[in-house]
Amino acid sequence: MKSKSTELVRATNEGLYCEQGDFYIDPWRPVSRALITHAHSDHARWGSGEYHANVKCAPLLNLRLGADLPLKTYKAGEKFKMGDTWVSFHPAGHILGSSQVRIEYQNKVWVASGDYKRTPDPSCDPFEVVPCDTFISEATFALPVYKWDPGEVTAAKIFEWWQSDQDRPSLLFCYALGKAQRILAELSRLTDRTIYIHGAVETLTQIYRDAGIKMLPTSLVQNHEKGYGFKGDLILAPPSAHRSPWMKRFKDPQTAFASGWMLVRGTRRRKGYERGFALSDHADWNELNQTITETDASTIYLTHGRTDVLQKYLQEQGKEVKLFHTEYEAEEEAS
Repeated sequence: MKSKSTELVRATNEGLYCEQGDFYIDPWRPVSRALITHAHSDHARWGSGEYHANVKCAPLLNLRLGADLPLKTYKAGEKFKMGDTWVSFHPAGHILGSSQVRIEYQNKVWVASGDYKRTPDPSCDPFEVVPCDTFISEATFALPVYKWDPGEVTAAKIFEWWQSDQDRPSLLFCYALGKAQRILAELSRLTDRTIYIHGAVETLTQIYRDAGIKMLPTSLVQNHEKGYGFKGDLILAPPSAHRSPWMKRFKDPQTAFASGWMLVRGTRRRKGYERGFALSDHADWNELNQTITETDASTIYLTHGRTDVLQKYLQEQGKEVKLFHTEYEAEEEAS
C-alpha cells in the first residue's frame, strides 16, 4: 500500500494538492475538489467537481463561475473534515470573502495564505494571523521598495487630484473586483458625491453593497446621455477601458491608475497615465515579513511574485524557505 506524503501540501500539474485531505487549493486546472481562497480569476477557475469557500466569497464565485456552481460555504474559523484533515478558512484581508486555508493533520498545521494584505481596508475583513508549522505565502510585492501608505492617506490624494480639476472628467482606472470597491469605501470618508462607474464594475459593486459594505453612491456611465460631459466628475473604470472606444465620450479627461505598481514612476510612465496612486490589495515588504514572523512557522513556502528576493532575505534570517511553482499571476493591473 502506497504511504501518504509527509508534506501536507505539494505542487502538482493541477494545483497545490493536499493528499491527506484529497483536495486542491485554488487549482489552475479542473479537479474533483477545490478549496478557493478568493474570487480573482487566477485563483478561482471553472470546471472542478465541487468547490468550498468562505460564505462571503460565494456571491462573487457564483457571478464569475455560474449560479449553479457546486459550492459549499463556511463561516470564518468553522472547522470541517476533508479526508483525514481538519480544514478552516480565515480572513486574508485581500478582497471581500478572501481567506487563508488552515489545514490540520496529526498535530501539524499548514496555512496557505492565498493573496493577502495587512493594511486596513474598509471593504473586507482584516487579515487574521493563524499560527502554524508551515506557512505558504504569496510574494507579489516582495521588494523593500514596496511600502504602502494607509488607505485613507491614498484616498485623500485621490480626492485632492479629483478636486484639483473641476473643468474636466477625472478617469481613475483600477481593477474591477476589490480595488474599485475599496476606493468607493475609502472615499466615503471624504465626500458623499456620486461616483460614475464602467459597466464592468457595477455588478461586483452591488455584491459588496449587499454584503453591507459602506460605499459612495454610484451611477452607470452608460445610463447618461451621450451629451453629458461628466465635467468635474470622478469615473472608475477597469484598465481594459483605457484608450478604448469607451473613452471617446469623455472630452479631455485627466487620467490616473490605482495599483501597487504605481509606486514605481517608470511603470506609470510606461502605462501612459497622468497620475498613479499606490493602492494595493497585496502585502507590502514589511507586511510579508511581519506576517511570516507572527505565524511562528518554521518552514515557509513561497508561491508567486518576487519569490527569489524574499527567499534570499528569509534564508539570511535563518528561515527554511522553499518554493512552489504555481500559475497564480502577479498581474500588474490586478494588483
